[in-house]
Formats: sequence, structure tokens, C-alpha cells
Amino acid sequence: MGQFTGTGRLVRLALRRDRIQLPLWILGTALVVFSMKSAVVGQFPTEKDRLGALRAVVDTPAILMFRNSPTGLSDGDMLAFGALTFIAVVVGFMSTLAVVRHTRQNEETGRTEMIGSMAVGRRAPLTAAMIVVTGANLVLAVLSTLALIASDLPTAGSLAFGLGLGAAGLTFAAIAAVAAQIVEGARSANGIAASAIGAAYLLRGVGDAFGEVQPDGYTMTTAWPTWLSPIGWATLMKPYAGNRWWLLVLPVLLFVVLLWLAFALADRRDIGMGMIAARRGPARAVPRLLSPLGLAWRLQRATLIGWAVAFGVFGALIGSVASAASEAFDEGTGAARTLRELGGDGALTDSFYAAMLTMVGGMAAAYVVQAMLRVRAEEAGGRAEATLATGVGRLRWLGSHLVIAVLGAMFLLLFTGLLAGLLAGLNTDDVGGALGDLVPGAVAQMPATLIMIGYVVLVFGLVPRLAGALGWLGLGVAVAFGQFGELLNLPQAVMDISPFSHVPALPVAEATATPLVMLAVVAVLLGGAGVALFRRRDLAL
Repeated sequence: MGQFTGTGRLVRLALRRDRIQLPLWILGTALVVFSMKSAVVGQFPTEKDRLGALRAVVDTPAILMFRNSPTGLSDGDMLAFGALTFIAVVVGFMSTLAVVRHTRQNEETGRTEMIGSMAVGRRAPLTAAMIVVTGANLVLAVLSTLALIASDLPTAGSLAFGLGLGAAGLTFAAIAAVAAQIVEGARSANGIAASAIGAAYLLRGVGDAFGEVQPDGYTMTTAWPTWLSPIGWATLMKPYAGNRWWLLVLPVLLFVVLLWLAFALADRRDIGMGMIAARRGPARAVPRLLSPLGLAWRLQRATLIGWAVAFGVFGALIGSVASAASEAFDEGTGAARTLRELGGDGALTDSFYAAMLTMVGGMAAAYVVQAMLRVRAEEAGGRAEATLATGVGRLRWLGSHLVIAVLGAMFLLLFTGLLAGLLAGLNTDDVGGALGDLVPGAVAQMPATLIMIGYVVLVFGLVPRLAGALGWLGLGVAVAFGQFGELLNLPQAVMDISPFSHVPALPVAEATATPLVMLAVVAVLLGGAGVALFRRRDLAL
């Protein structure tokens, strides 16, 4: 029997398992790519608008942490400037989650051991996972290219855009494959892969922020840190402004090297084990682990700490650039209109605050989705059954994770508002005013976040095996419709599907309690229905 025996069957099995998740990722991303072009044209309809926006950006380098170095004024240039890095991050998460799901998670749940008892080669599981993810990235690259060509953008630039996304996805897939060999748990492997994506984004942002402004006053040459980032390689290809095809060699070489390393590590470890052995726990448990709430905190604390770091960085960026960003954009330009579409019609500083706080709300929703999906991981891994076999009831067990998710989200929002307000106040010599604007605006995102908690609990109680796919899909819909609906020119009825559409855009809008209370009531109803369904169904592996 060869080392790759059974690879074809495992590919078919993986495609069957991912028949819903991967198509949703791919089609959703391609749709975002297609929609972004019209959004860019709407934001910056004239060359004057684009020139003013880009000159404002290069004069405020910290804003480039959220974008990437501008390369020109065409529709394609503006699309790459505004959307390429964001979409590359999405593709990275699609790839890493899929690789870990079909490698380390299968080992964790015992599937790999069961499959390995048949005629399956040692390298077949990892090979099958990489074939599926590579195919997904190729399909995504093709669909993205076709979407951009259909948007009347140049063919060569569209191809460079699509291939850059696919190459970034393959690089992160290989990183996830290595991570799956190093650690024993799927959550740890996903954490390493997510950290790699975050580090790549940060390196790209630092390189762009410290880049050199060209003599024309609105384009830039990036600094060296961008060259260390797989996301940076996609931007350095300069779609629509040079199409540097040779840069595809970098992600392909890294993919090959990391894939070779992943196979070498897989050959040297036992199934279910990692190259780094799990740390032994203490001989006796601390007293707080005797309660469901203490156990939930122990399981959730690493996730909360990781998100707190991300929120802290984002809050610091908001506070640092708020004054400069709002002053940089002239009144009446496309950039100013974009701020008001995202944050509401008011002073540019307030509009900037509101726009950034909606993103904070989306991040908080992502945290609670991940936190609440922990209950599904505990159920699928059989640990929930062991816990519920004691004197712990289902309501106490699920409720403990609910408490951690709610308190964690409130902490993250409050922490971000305080940090951003403090730094913004120090920059403007008005700490009280900045805190008064940013702290209530951040906390106002909480009811929409509660809706996401209730939604995840509902799908967990109703269709547990699809909880992960539906949970992340719901988050994507809520963020896309609620926070970017105006930019995408969506009908109001469609935008109203998202809970974020009903949150007052503080500090621009007037603070009203009615929509927030209604959101909280709906969240309670969704969560209550999910809890009731969970109490009446069997545990599902």
C-alpha cells in the first residue's frame, strides 16, 4: 500500500462534508468582489474625488493600516486600494479553517483513526485536504477574475487581482497544514493560522504606512515589511497598475516549502499527537473548575484574550488617526460622502467615529460567534456528554457559555471605547468629549451583538451539525448588509435584515432606547428558542 492510497476517496468525502460551507465562502467572496467595483465608483465618481482622497490618505499614513498603498486613479486601482487586503484576509480564513477541519479536527474527533484502519495511506488525509483547498482557491480566483471582467475592468488586471487572492489563500493553507502537525488541538491550530493572517496583515499595514510618497503626491512605494507578508505580495503585484506576474513565484515557493515541511512533520508523529506535546495539567483542579461557569471561563479565556489584543490595536488606531483623518478629507469630496454613508450625516469627526464603531460592532459579533460555537465543539468532541453526565444540567452548561460570551463582548466594546476615546482626547485636548462620543457609541453595538449570540444558540439548538457554517454565514450577512449596505446600494428592506442597521450611529445620530431595547428583546427570544430546542434534542456528534 502506497502512502497516498485512498486520496481520491478522501477528496470526495471532504467535498461532501464541505458541500455547503465551501460554496458559500467562494460564491460569497466572489459576490463581494463584484459588488465592490460599483461601490468604489459610487464613492469616488470623479477624478477630483479620487485625487483628493488619495492625497489625504498618503498624508495620514495610519489610514493605510486599513487599506493599502494607492497605485493610480482608475476604477481598478481604486478597487485594489480599497478592497484587496480585506478580501485577502477573508480568503485566508476560508483556506485555514478548511485545512484544519480536514486534518487536525478529524484526528481530534477520531475520524482519521477510523479511516486509517482501512486501506488508506499515511499521507492521504493531508493530501486530500490540500487538494480540496487548492481547488477552492483556484475556483475562487477564476470566479473573482470573471466577476471583475464582467464589471468592465481590464482583463489582465482582473486576472492579477484574482490570482493574487488565490495565491494568498494557498500560502495560508500551507501555514495551517504545518500548524496542524505542530499542535494537538484544532482550536490551537486555528489560532496559529489566524495569528499568521493577523501578522501578515500587520506587516503589510506597517510597510504601507511607512512607504515613500511618489512625486505625483498620491501614489506610494511600500517599505520593506510589506515584502514579508503573503497579503503584501498580493498588493505588490499591483493589479491594474503594472501586473507584476513574477511576484506569483513568492507565494508558490513558500507554499511548496511549507507543504514539504507539513508532510515531513506528519511522517514523524503519531495520529492524534502533535510535534509539541500538550502541557500536562496540574494534579488537582482549581476550585473554580468545579462549576460550569468556571469551566466555561477556562475554555474561553484564551479566545477572549486574543480578541482583546485585536480590539486594543484597533481602538488605538481609531484614537490615533481620528482627528487627522477627518481633517484630511475635504468637505464635498467622495471620501467625505463615504464617511457619511458609513457613519451618518454629521461632522466629519463624528462620522469617522461612527464608521469605525460599526466595524468594532462587527468584530464583537465575530467574537461572540466564535465563543458560542465552542459549545458545538464541546458537544462534537464528546466532552459535553461527560459534563452533562454529572449533576450539571443542560441549561447550566449552555448558560455558562452564554454568560462568558455576553460579558466578554461587553468588556471588549467598553475597552475599545475607553482606549479610543482616551487617545483621541489626548490628541484633541478634549478627553471628556472624546470619551463621551466613543464609549456610548461602542456600547451601543451591544444589542446587535446579542442578536448574533441568540442566532448562534438558535442554530445550535435546531441544526447542531450546521451550527458552524450557519453561524459564520449569519455573521457575514449581518456585517455585509448592515455596515456596507449603503455603499453597495442595497434596498432598505435588505439592509433591515441586519441588526446593525437598527443601531443608532452614535455620536452622529441621536441616542434612542427603542431600537436597542427591541434588538435585546429579539435576542432573548432567539436565544430562548435555541435553549428550548437544545433541551429537547439528543446530543449530536
